[in-house]
Amino acid sequence: MTDESRTQGWAICIGAGVLALLFTIGILDGSYVALAIPVAILTFFVLGLMGWVGYTIATIRVEVETEITVTPPADAKTASDASA
Repeated sequence: MTDESRTQGWAICIGAGVLALLFTIGILDGSYVALAIPVAILTFFVLGLMGWVGYTIATIRVEVETEITVTPPADAKTASDASA
């Protein structure tokens, strides 16, 4: 792990803390926007994820094998070997 990665990690942590503080202040202040924006972001994220999964399922191509061949393991004894 490089120092740059650690710096980015700390920046993310500080940013999350600042956003949590602003969200808490907005909730305590009774601001409708403080609730509406995070809920809208979460809702659109979940809907986008659902759309992506649905699209992936709808457009996937699966090739079905029509012939199945079963080969015994190389170390398995056959019935003729066992009787000898």
